Amino acid sequence: MLLRALYFSGPTSRNDLTARTGLSAATVSTMTADLLGENIVVEAGQVESDGGRPRVLLRVNPEYGFAVGVDVAETHVRVGLFDLEMTERAKVDYMLRPARHDPELVARHILSGVEVVLSDAGVAPEQVLGIGVGVPGIVEPGADGVIHAKTFGWDGVPLGALLRRGTSLPLYVDNGAKTMGQAELWFGSGRGASEAVIVLLGVGVGATIVADGTTFRGVSSSAGEWGHTKIVANGRPCRCGGRGCLEAYVGIEAILDRAGVTSQGDWEEDLAGVLASESPVVEETVTYLGVGLANLVNLINPEKIVIGGWVGVRLGESLLPGIRRATAANSLAEPYAATSIVLGRLGPDAVALGAATLVLEEFLNAPQVARITAAG
Repeated sequence: MLLRALYFSGPTSRNDLTARTGLSAATVSTMTADLLGENIVVEAGQVESDGGRPRVLLRVNPEYGFAVGVDVAETHVRVGLFDLEMTERAKVDYMLRPARHDPELVARHILSGVEVVLSDAGVAPEQVLGIGVGVPGIVEPGADGVIHAKTFGWDGVPLGALLRRGTSLPLYVDNGAKTMGQAELWFGSGRGASEAVIVLLGVGVGATIVADGTTFRGVSSSAGEWGHTKIVANGRPCRCGGRGCLEAYVGIEAILDRAGVTSQGDWEEDLAGVLASESPVVEETVTYLGVGLANLVNLINPEKIVIGGWVGVRLGESLLPGIRRATAANSLAEPYAATSIVLGRLGPDAVALGAATLVLEEFLNAPQVARITAAG
């Protein structure tokens, strides 16, 4: 509790930690002394106090350990190395063909990427607390990181087990929309919200549902498959095998297909062209997205909806007022009035950053255990 308070409040005095945590001054003094002795916490200057001696500020040591965050996407595997302040120290991308997501190839890219970012940053493997991986699809709870991702052609792929053949570092695998959601909740536009939905729009479409400050996962960890909620009965075919899914209307491939654009592979440039045109597909996309968001408003009653993912942010940059109007038009008035709709602000590395927070979360829960495990 004390370490989490210190981490999320930034440089803080012992007196402030006592007030924030409700722990006694003696307990805070003893615990911070232990953390300083372990080099988990370091001094960060002083601040004047009211009439007494200056108070020493403490903060989590950003170089006590490092976390690897991996984004496995339709077109790339992105591997980033982050310190404990979640500052990116190194990054490498490996391109994937959208039609080829061989699990062994993806695992090789991840393992190669870990070696590259550690070398580039001059970080030894024993300094790494773990590897977090964000992937599309449903990730079963358990050590093997078993993934069901129809859009990748993966059905029961044990990605965690594949990675363990090449690394002894602790591994954490989760759905990419959920990792992005945790990043936005901790460091981005969702910070401070206890009831929120963070949506990801890219090639795929998904969401993180936050209830009472915690990610809601459901009984089989598949909660948040918002992209496969139906908005048109017997509508357009979706990559999941169903019809009428939201993703079949607002995912990038669906937008381009509806606009009659044959992509040469540069989806960002293709989307910019569609948005710059006067195609009716743009307004239709806003309407479909508004319907999808309104379903979240009516069903979840969140205080905040954060629109993330590269397609979501690109749409929102110029179309956010229209998206809000379309959401309002399809929502009940009372829950809509209680909801704010904003853009994510963590950019294209949000999934990888969120994957790194899987490691950070374990560290904050049990720092010494995480350190001992990472060191082997």
